[in-house]
Amino acid sequence: MPPRFLFVCSLSVLVPLCRASSGFRSGEFDNRNAALDTQQFLLRQNAEVENHLSYSALQRNWGAYSPYVPIAEYVAPPEGCEINQVNILQRHGARYPTAGPAASMAHAVNKLQNATAFEDPKLEFVRDYTWKLGISDLVSFGAAQSLIAGAEAYQRYEDLVDLDNIPFVRASGSERVIESATNWTYGFSAANGMKYNPVLSVVLDESGHNNTLHNSCPSIGSPDDQLDTWIGIYTQPIVQRLNDAAPGANLSSEDVYYLMELCAFESVTLDTVSEWCELFDEDEWKGFEYAMDLDDYYGTGYGQPLGPVEGVGYINELIARLTSHPVNDTTQTNSTLDQSPTTFPLNRTIYADFSHDDQMIAIYSAMGLFKPSGALDPTNPTNPSNELSKRTRTWITSRMVPFSARLVVERMRCQDRSPFRKVSEEEYLRVLVNDAVQPLAFCSGVTPEGVCGVSAFVESQGYATNGGNGDWEKCFE
Repeated sequence: MPPRFLFVCSLSVLVPLCRASSGFRSGEFDNRNAALDTQQFLLRQNAEVENHLSYSALQRNWGAYSPYVPIAEYVAPPEGCEINQVNILQRHGARYPTAGPAASMAHAVNKLQNATAFEDPKLEFVRDYTWKLGISDLVSFGAAQSLIAGAEAYQRYEDLVDLDNIPFVRASGSERVIESATNWTYGFSAANGMKYNPVLSVVLDESGHNNTLHNSCPSIGSPDDQLDTWIGIYTQPIVQRLNDAAPGANLSSEDVYYLMELCAFESVTLDTVSEWCELFDEDEWKGFEYAMDLDDYYGTGYGQPLGPVEGVGYINELIARLTSHPVNDTTQTNSTLDQSPTTFPLNRTIYADFSHDDQMIAIYSAMGLFKPSGALDPTNPTNPSNELSKRTRTWITSRMVPFSARLVVERMRCQDRSPFRKVSEEEYLRVLVNDAVQPLAFCSGVTPEGVCGVSAFVESQGYATNGGNGDWEKCFE
């Protein structure tokens, strides 16, 4: 049992699920027919923080640092369609900040603690505040996220599982991703009474360029210009307000941004909403959320010329699994691994891969998901080209790549519409992101239920099947 879920039964998110010291019981996770309950996925509310925001809404403003929440209630495939293969791509669970941002957060806290006075009572906790965060590792809440995801995967797709059909699991090579994968396998096993026990079969090295689950384009650009532009705009009134309330702190726009990040990271660390979150109001959190949207859009998304090409290798692996044909790719796939039936089998019913948010953004963009009507404007989130409101915006990272996000491709066989109801020889698929069925407007013949022929889907993925149309070569110029 991996060390980071030895204690997850103490987490409030798992209290209803953890029964006695023996762990999980078969059937305990069955929520296929239950109404959508997003509260079970969220952090606890801190009784000491009288937040003026809805604590559940607040957590959805943290972009890629938001906890996973299903965007829609899972809907079974249309009548007459039967799933015969599932491909899951999942982000690691919640973690501590990486070293650079952690240092910037600590620096901002230190500046606040050096203030000569606190004019706002909400800042009083800062006087005696002590640092609670580690660096980069999975936190216990994040371990719980992956456990629950594995259990839910078994409950949803148990008809695809038997002793000859055990999920095939891969992970990118960072510790938090590996631990998320092994926690998922344990959740999957626990949900079926330890009868069907998947294992992590392949760990892909992150040091080179042959990893479809990790960024591997050396010449990729940076989102810093766009991000810094927007941070300088939306934080301006916050900087003024906090510096007035904490004379001598001399906070900058960058400091404010990192204090808002601290809210998110401390919350997932403590499994309760942090006191830092109370320092900012609803509009200010919307500004932070848009900063996170810009970071991913111009990082590895549509706004980064060499962003989508990082997703090409995974899509070509997905096509190989969907069609049961060998991988055909000239980008970042590891040909040695992908040519072996041991390390890249084509006969499994469930595949689960574990990765990072940046890589999932690249894969979404290479596939054609979440494409906005125009480039995101780093000076104005309400620019008409951005779409006017959150309800109509398509690029919202908290819905795309929260901690423990998942992309699922379900392959299926469907009966035809004739009176004979024959099962078609053609196979179909649909794509779900965080349980929301994607419209796949780019896929010819897609139905209103989001079901598209596998052959039509493959045809729609010309960017991937053509090796990124020359973009991969630019990664090494």
